[in-house]
Amino acid sequence: MQDDGLYAAMVRRGMTRRSFLRFSAAMAAALALPLTYAPRIAEAVSSARRIPVIWVRGQTCGGNTEAFLRSSDPTTAALLLDVLSVEYHESLLAVAGADADLARTNAMSLYPNGYLAVIEGAIPTGAGGAYCLVGGRPVADVAREVCDGALATIAVGSCAFDGGAPAASGNPTDAGGVHRVIGNGRLVTLPGCPLNTVNLAAVIVHYLTFNELPPVDLANRPLAAYGNLIHNQCERRPHFEFGEFALEWGDEGAQKGWCLYKLGCKGPETMANCPAARYGEKTSWNVRSGHGCIGCTTPSFWNAMGPAYKRIPGPIPFFPALSTDTAGQLMVGVVGAAAGGHALGMGLRMKRRRMITAREAKAAVASEATVAVVEAEPAAAIGPAPAQPLEAPAPPVVIPEPETGEPETAEPETGAPPEER
Repeated sequence: MQDDGLYAAMVRRGMTRRSFLRFSAAMAAALALPLTYAPRIAEAVSSARRIPVIWVRGQTCGGNTEAFLRSSDPTTAALLLDVLSVEYHESLLAVAGADADLARTNAMSLYPNGYLAVIEGAIPTGAGGAYCLVGGRPVADVAREVCDGALATIAVGSCAFDGGAPAASGNPTDAGGVHRVIGNGRLVTLPGCPLNTVNLAAVIVHYLTFNELPPVDLANRPLAAYGNLIHNQCERRPHFEFGEFALEWGDEGAQKGWCLYKLGCKGPETMANCPAARYGEKTSWNVRSGHGCIGCTTPSFWNAMGPAYKRIPGPIPFFPALSTDTAGQLMVGVVGAAAGGHALGMGLRMKRRRMITAREAKAAVASEATVAVVEAEPAAAIGPAPAQPLEAPAPPVVIPEPETGEPETAEPETGAPPEER
């Protein structure tokens, strides 16, 4: 085991072997892996070296840096603060100005293709990038330069995901996510306002264990963290099923912990693991503490999910009170009815086809029977024999006349007496 490895750094911080194994099991759960992967994760982390990190900030309020620094979970803090070697972070450096830029370039040259790039905040491209400068250079150029030489890039927070608040309607900076600058190759996005550091730790552990980034969706979000609806994991879900909703802040339903959907909670439309990962040593999260989800992990949430305390308008313009979930249920019902009608029509069609087939088969059997009878008794098949014709009368006897040569017709004998002839 290497002295400068991850496990050595954790031991120096005071982590015990038992705590390390619990950490490995927690990472397996965060990555949606079976617990049987915990020993493999422990072995990978134990033998890995400390990973250099270059952290660049764009248009941001600093909330993700605060989440990074204020993580109270000792295992996550050990991974993020001691295990990771943060070579550059402008908020953590003791130097500033040109010396800070020199620290960044030195780190890039010291670890060519051997560091992780973490980007926080939106990347503005308006006015040639003049809305956010780092050492007099547009942050877009700095981020592109850092990410091009990195093993992988992790975009932390909703602003780095797709622009967040700086990209909301009416903003002149033309801000956007990190993918606009570096593309989607070797990129993982961890949206949230702020991000959950458990997800950041899980991404790094997955890279250490499998030597690749975790599986992501079309928005480059890890499926393990952003593959399920918050609504399906929420502890208030049973109240939703029973129709128990808080109608005003502080009313009886709110005090009893009823569902906050009618007060604008965006849990049914938001994909994240907030109910499972939680914050503050996994003690709570916003819905558990009494505040509805604002949908900060969804694309363009500032425009698409607002206002925060109102339900999303219905998809049908003439029925704005029709909620999205009700419209979905209606669509499912319509599709189900159409499928049932189609099945009924196909059933009737098949029944008619069977009847026609049976009728044709019956006719074929009758035809075969008729042919067999004809072959066996042809006369009977033709019909009764015609009546025999009457015998024709005998032709008259011609007696030749020798004297004159003229023939004499002899009368036929009738059997009458000679005197009557």
